[in-house]
Amino acid sequence: MEIVEPKDLKQHFSLAKRRHMELCRQKRIFNARNRIIGGDTKAWDVQVRDQKIKEATEKARHESFAAEMRQNDKTTCLLEDRERRDRKELCKAINDFQQNFQKPETRREFDLSDPLALKKDRVPRQSDNDVWNTVSGMQKFMGEDLNFHERKKFQQEQNREWSLQQQKEWKDARADQKCAEDFYMRTRLQFDETAQHLQKLENATRRAVCAAVKEFNKTQAAESAERKSLEKKQEEEDNLRLQEEERLRDRLWDRQRVEHARETLLLERQGRRQQRELRRALDCSNLGLAKEQLLQKKYMKEVYTNQPTEEYFAQFNTRSR
Repeated sequence: MEIVEPKDLKQHFSLAKRRHMELCRQKRIFNARNRIIGGDTKAWDVQVRDQKIKEATEKARHESFAAEMRQNDKTTCLLEDRERRDRKELCKAINDFQQNFQKPETRREFDLSDPLALKKDRVPRQSDNDVWNTVSGMQKFMGEDLNFHERKKFQQEQNREWSLQQQKEWKDARADQKCAEDFYMRTRLQFDETAQHLQKLENATRRAVCAAVKEFNKTQAAESAERKSLEKKQEEEDNLRLQEEERLRDRLWDRQRVEHARETLLLERQGRRQQRELRRALDCSNLGLAKEQLLQKKYMKEVYTNQPTEEYFAQFNTRSR
């Protein structure tokens, strides 16, 4: 059996760590949903749904505002048209009244500002029956009114004609006023009908918008329920895949722990065996050293225990150096 050294055990742990990191990386990569989306899809779906609801609400509100603005614009245009027609009719009535009842020639001061006064002017006196012989002209004096009856009859006839003309003009003015009032009432009724029609259109638009929002909410609720069901199913499947991976990983770790325990036991046995061998070698070495030391001591004893002879002492003090 191969003996695992401590250095090999460290490499084994490093290799196991890299394998674990590779398994985690494969788990992240092989998960298609996390790899493609890469985030909290539930929160994103909730945000997308809220954004769609907000957009639909804003769109409905803007459409309602737009319909109300269009109605206000139409009403304003109708009121402006009615005011413009009323002003036009009023100006026309004022002009007609001025032309019919306030003619320049009917004024008392017209004779003073008449541009054709000289052309219309007549000779001071044509005859005794001349109607232009006024008192201020000093052409006819008191008591000289020879055509009094004809003048009075002419004046009465003229007054009658003027009265008939004024009555006719007054009746025509009343008829014109009545026509204007009738036209105003018809126009007002038409405006009221138009306003009611616009109000009905607005109510229909609001009902349509509410129905659209309700249908949108219903669709969103159905989609959300279906999406939740699919997510739950997917989550269950993912859990089964994760549980299987967890079991495989636990088996791998159990196998690694068993192998590690076995290798540790082998290392301990190898260490004890090496210690015994080292102790045996050390004992052998110590025994050899003891033998050598014993021989050395014996040798030294033989060397240093010899007695010096006379020749040994005779070699001293024989020279100067």
